[in-house]
Amino acid sequence: MKRSLLYLLLCCLGISSAMAQTPSPDEFLGYPLGSHFTPHQKVVDYFKKVASLNKNIKLQTYGKTYEGRELLLAVISDQDNMDKLEQIRTNNLNFSSVTKTPAKMSKQPAILWLSYNVHGNEANSTETSMRVLYTLAQASESHVKDWLKNTVVIIDPCLNPDGRERYVSYYNMVSGKAPNPDPSAREHSEPWPGGRPNHYYYDLNRDWAWQTQIETKQRLAAYHQWMPQVHVDFHEQGYNEPYYFAPAAEPVHQDITPWQREFQVIVGKNNAKYFDENGWQYFTKERFDLLYPSYGDTYPLYNGAIGMTYEQGGIRAGLAVVTADGDTLTLKDRIDHHFTTSMATLETVSANAEKLMSEYKKYFEQSTSNPPGAYTTYIVKAQNISRLRKLADLLKNNHIAFAFGAERTLNGYNYETQKTESFKVERNDLIVNLQQPHSVMANVLFEPQTKVTDSNTYDITAWALPYAYGLNAYAVKEAITGSFNFIEEKKETPPNLAKPYAWVIPWNSVADAQVLIALQKQKVKVRIAEEGFTIGGKIYPAGSLLVYRNENERSMKDFGQFLSETAKDFNVAFFPIASGYVEKGKDFGSSVYRLLATPKIAVVAGQEVSSGGVGEVWHFFEQELGYPITMISTQSAAYLDINKINVLIMPDGSYNDKMAEQLGSWLNAGGKLILMEDAITSLLGKKPFEIKKKEYAKKDEKESTERRYAEKDKDDLENAIPGAIYKVSLDQSHPLALGLGKYYYTLKTDEKLYEPLENGWNVGTLKANSYMAGVAGEKVKKKLNAGMLFGVQEVGRGTVVYLGTDVLFRSFWENGKQLFTNALFLVN
Repeated sequence: MKRSLLYLLLCCLGISSAMAQTPSPDEFLGYPLGSHFTPHQKVVDYFKKVASLNKNIKLQTYGKTYEGRELLLAVISDQDNMDKLEQIRTNNLNFSSVTKTPAKMSKQPAILWLSYNVHGNEANSTETSMRVLYTLAQASESHVKDWLKNTVVIIDPCLNPDGRERYVSYYNMVSGKAPNPDPSAREHSEPWPGGRPNHYYYDLNRDWAWQTQIETKQRLAAYHQWMPQVHVDFHEQGYNEPYYFAPAAEPVHQDITPWQREFQVIVGKNNAKYFDENGWQYFTKERFDLLYPSYGDTYPLYNGAIGMTYEQGGIRAGLAVVTADGDTLTLKDRIDHHFTTSMATLETVSANAEKLMSEYKKYFEQSTSNPPGAYTTYIVKAQNISRLRKLADLLKNNHIAFAFGAERTLNGYNYETQKTESFKVERNDLIVNLQQPHSVMANVLFEPQTKVTDSNTYDITAWALPYAYGLNAYAVKEAITGSFNFIEEKKETPPNLAKPYAWVIPWNSVADAQVLIALQKQKVKVRIAEEGFTIGGKIYPAGSLLVYRNENERSMKDFGQFLSETAKDFNVAFFPIASGYVEKGKDFGSSVYRLLATPKIAVVAGQEVSSGGVGEVWHFFEQELGYPITMISTQSAAYLDINKINVLIMPDGSYNDKMAEQLGSWLNAGGKLILMEDAITSLLGKKPFEIKKKEYAKKDEKESTERRYAEKDKDDLENAIPGAIYKVSLDQSHPLALGLGKYYYTLKTDEKLYEPLENGWNVGTLKANSYMAGVAGEKVKKKLNAGMLFGVQEVGRGTVVYLGTDVLFRSFWENGKQLFTNALFLVN
């Protein structure tokens, strides 16, 4: 009897222990969820704790941020599904591949991926993820158990830990014992650069397709390992806004299928049901469109899934804030709202799992057999191998199939002339045939002109890759298959000279700049050929770099051996030249072979500067060039020492009136100032800057100012330019334009244009009919008709470089990196 009682007692203790073993977020954190912001490491620790106690959860660490924080996924389903999780995953991938047949299973569950906190200061999302994890881990309610039978749920608790930690650390540092709901309290105003972006101040929600940031690159690798049927991206908007969920607003890209649209409505109605029960305000079909391909909702849509954005009011709301309506919005409220849509979406996905899988399979079958768009093949000319390689890498990262070379003559739409023309396909030309599973994504990225049904877009309206990469291309209606899967190396073997007069180094890409950096780091004197020349029957174009033996071997023993090793390290040929006497052009003693200065670079950062603009420059130097820079404040610009800093970059921003005066003496002493975007505007009309904004004559007749109140929220289409591509005519003889060809394709997001410099070089200008693609209103087109965008002005012994558009746009505008590199290293 005693043994029976003891056994019963132990069993009861065991049951009690099992029920209590998974701690709630409140129990684990030591405070009620929503009463504090949780540091990222505590969130990670909670996910690991819950996963360690539940067999129906598997964690996948998919990488680390720039600052070393862990990025992870939690995969959750019922136990039957978890026991065959790898089979489910690989079978799901087979649904998206027409070359493989999915294995027969009694039921293939749908995959729902929930992404939280891509913008760091939209911090409620990560808190919500812990509540969702706990609820699914417990599955204590029968309906939750049933949902998980049909669904595999993937939770990413924080896409942007570095940005979130920046926001959370600041908020926890400045908030008092109790939250202050007054919107004017300092806890609701972040210092520069704010918590929204990642370490390099990039908006990760605009980086999905481009994958320029380490967080995105690692996340997309994991995404393509799973390929979910539904993906939800959780955000916050201004705290005076109600909740937003799908269906989305126009414009919706024409390649998005009727089923993808329909399911957004199905989800929206189920979300609305629960919001109606609670009396919570919400809206749909406004503001958030489905066009730009690099969002957390559009990227999944262009890859066969249902992608959706959910937006809770709450940016910078802290733990509590008084809204414009007089209500107090708390973090707990915001968690409740995101939790509700998380669970309601799971319910909808589970109820429609079979249909989702059927439509998902059909999506990829149709993508291959009947690809979208007016063209079947896109062919990119191999005019710049370095940029072509980068384009190939981008396609690989997006699982878009491509090949090289077809050796035939075709007719196709020429991106440069915008006409149908005959052209020859050559060995290294890149060929993208849309008869493939990822044809929709490929078509969206390559289509010359994206159809836009509404100008009220949330982002840019043009991004065609040939323009972004500065490579001419053709769109062809025939299905063309490439003959090779690799680029043919066409390297000439340099002659073997015992004692060269000089070596010539090519200058065509950012990779060539890395060679120059390596040489200058070792104090090698490098010159630029400002004019082309011919020697030994070989033509060397303007922009070629030269290293003279005599002026370098004095300071370096075994100089020839050093150059040989450097060439090998960078896989580039240095061509030895036997004599300084050339056959055509100017001999090597001419002043056209100018010695290049080694840049000592500072970048202005701080309150007056666009954090995104600073981030683009910072990321380019550290992650692509590997070049040291000094970040300084605007105040420090007054004390520049030409011996320590000879190049100053002012990114896009609104600078104070004293900047021009502060920089005058430094410029006269030989400094080089690179002004980017609105940095130019800040210095207009101030000495010694001679640049002038282009003014437009106003018509005598008064234009109609009648407006309908119902149209108050609509964009003025005639004056709209949310992001359009323009063709810039280049002065190819100027160092700023070297390696770019006759034209540069720029993304214009404003109507700013400048008068030609009277005492300077107008390197990049817009001429009549420069518009190429994207939304640009008629009035904007008339203004962007003739004027300067890129110019160079001499000031004393120094130089000012004017870059009137964002040449490093989101780090995927490869065309502009060459221009920026020229400004850094070649412009005197």
